[in-house]
This record gives sequence, structure tokens and C-alpha cells, in this order.
Amino acid sequence: IITIQNSDMFVYVGGDSDEWVADVLSSMDQSKMTVFKLMDQVKTVEEETVEGMEPEKEESGEEEEPEMDEHVWTSPINAITIMENMEKTMEKLDPADKNSYKENAEAYISQLQDLDAQFRDVVNHSKRKEIIVADRFRFRYFCEEYGLTYYAAFPGCSTDTQPAAKTVAFLTDKVKEDKIPVVFHIELSNEEMADTIAEATGAKSVLLNAIHNVSDEDFKNGATYVSLMQHNVKALQEALN
Repeated sequence: IITIQNSDMFVYVGGDSDEWVADVLSSMDQSKMTVFKLMDQVKTVEEETVEGMEPEKEESGEEEEPEMDEHVWTSPINAITIMENMEKTMEKLDPADKNSYKENAEAYISQLQDLDAQFRDVVNHSKRKEIIVADRFRFRYFCEEYGLTYYAAFPGCSTDTQPAAKTVAFLTDKVKEDKIPVVFHIELSNEEMADTIAEATGAKSVLLNAIHNVSDEDFKNGATYVSLMQHNVKALQEALN
């Protein structure tokens, strides 16, 4: 909290995962601090429950506000917009280093544009446009950007870990009916559901990285947004062909 209070710029995502931030910020003097919230940089959409997905359990008697999907970074196009806005914000805070921020941002945005082009090439040359995620679904912005249909076990911010039998059955049937070759799971998942469906259908269980978490090993090996997304390019190519 002291580190946040003393910062010139505080960056956070927003949404359920960062619920603690509002209380922390409200308790401190923000007059000399710039707060940069990723969800405010792009157009957000409500988290949705699609066919076959297990809805989140709601507290009885409580009327909740619509929950906006916080996983804005999963779309490289959103990531580009966020980077552009972040660079402008940093320029205002430190005009003396304006050129350095601009050069670094342009170099990084070039990598993001290359990622976007790779994903579009995969989707445009694939024979199917559907993915199955036997896990929490954190790819709404990604799928909408590239025109993909999806089915999944849980919403992105669900706290559930054990799916109902009907959820597993629905996804299993979907894989069989649509002849889906790959069932995705996300990083640091126990992978049990993906493995179960893969075993029942002959599909392959593959990691699709939501870039929401990173393993200690990947962190020590210098994993970045770009490197993890490069993995996703190959994973998506396998799933759509």
C-alpha cells in the first residue's frame, strides 16, 4: 500500500480480480498519482453464459450489477489500444523521456500487430471456426475479434472448480458432433475436465494460455505476453484444422 501511495502511476486491470483496488485507492491521496485502469481503455462487454456453460452461483436475495468481462488483454487489438494509451499517459508524466516511450511503444506495438496478423491468417485458412474450452472461459474478446464460436465449462471469473455431469456431457457431445480435434484448458488448471473429455472423444488436450497467470518456471524463463501468445497461435492452428 505504501508503494502504491508513493507511485507516480498505478496500473491495474479492474473487474472481479482487482476488487481490492477500489478500497485501497479510496483510502489514499490520489492527487499526485495517475491511475491507469486497463478496462477503461477499451470497449468492454458483459460476461456471458453460453449454451452448456455452468452459470455462476449467486447469493440468494442479492441483486447484482451486470458483470463486465475483465479479460480485455486476450485480444491483441485491445492490447495495442492499451499500449497506445499507456504510452500517451507516460509521456504526460515524464515529457523529458517522451521519445524513449514513443520508440519503445512503437516497437512493441509492431510485435502485437504481427501477432494479430498471425491469428487472422490461422483463422482465415482454417476449416472450422469453433473452439471448446473445458475450463474457465477467458477468451471472449479474443473470439469476438477473430470471429470464433466457442463453448466452455465456466464463465471467466467463476469460482467453481468442479463441473456438473451435464456440463461435461454437453461438451463431450459437442466435441463428437462437431468433430473437434482439440479441447483446450487454461494455464495452471488441474486439466482434469479437458483430459476426461479428450479421453472420451479421442480429441487432444491442449493449453490455450489466457495470460492471466504465469508459472514460476515460465516466469524465470522470461515468458512475455508475446511469447505466450505465440504458443496460442500454434495451439489455435491445431484446433481449427
